[in-house]
Formats: sequence, C-alpha cells, structure tokens
Amino acid sequence: MFFLVLGIVIFVGIHLLPTFVSLRQRLVARLGAGLYKGAFSVIALAGLILIVVGMATADFQPVWEPPAWGRTAALATMPLSLILLAAANIPSNIKRYTRHPMLWGVFIWSVAHLLANGNLAALVLFGSLGAFSLFDMFSANMRGASKQETVYPIAKKMRLRSLEV
Repeated sequence: MFFLVLGIVIFVGIHLLPTFVSLRQRLVARLGAGLYKGAFSVIALAGLILIVVGMATADFQPVWEPPAWGRTAALATMPLSLILLAAANIPSNIKRYTRHPMLWGVFIWSVAHLLANGNLAALVLFGSLGAFSLFDMFSANMRGASKQETVYPIAKKMRLRSLEV
C-alpha cells in the first residue's frame, strides 16, 4: 500500500502544480517551457509507475461489498469515460458543453471503478483520483476556464441506397 499512496501523492501533487499559477510561472521562467514540461512528464510518469506497482502489490482488504450491478454499471459507463478522455485532446464539439472533458472522464472512471471494487486499495486509488478531478475542475473554473466556442462540423450522414430485389 505504501507504493500506491506514494504514487498517488506524486501523481496528484505534480498535477496540482498548475493550480499554483505564480509558482508554475516562476518554474517555467527558470527552467524554460520545454524543460518544465519534460520534468512534469517524468515526475507524473514516476507517480503512475508507483501507482501500478502499488496496486499490483497491495493486499486485498475488503471494505464493503460492491453492489451486484456495480460491474455492469462500470462496463456501461467506461465508454463514456474514454470518449471524454479523448475529447480533451482532439477537435470536437464536446468541449462546447463542458470545460473539462478529461476531468469528467476521470471522475466517471473513478466512480465506475468504485462501484465495481470494494477493497481498500481501490478506495484509495479511485477515491483520491475522483476527488482530485472534482477539485481540479473547481480550481480551473476559478482560474477562468471557459467552454470552447468553435463549432466543428458534424460528419455527413451516410446515405444508404435502397436495395432493389
């Protein structure tokens, strides 16, 4: 469990850095944008690796019995979560409806996994990342995040020719 908690602290900690705007600006000014982004990525990757190792080695300690429908709900909501995660980095109209598609994707992912898992390691991982995503949305909104105004054209519907017998 130690590696899991350490990984979460590192991963969430580095992702909290942008909420401290003046600190982030000082680091970018001192290191340069490229080195800052590189260091950010390496630290986030180290945290992610520790999370994976921590989950793999954590003892199973049941906390609650997940509902019988929890796994089905998780399977049903995961496609939405993945679409939202992808929408954050591709041109789409989803950002016209939410300022934070990736963070909503992480939140849905975490809730889905909490519904399907009732052990302590799952609670620590999915609970902390879900809480972080909600905090980060609030923080970004306080810093002036806005919805996308660009409207992307919707793909033309395919017309199927009727088959004559």
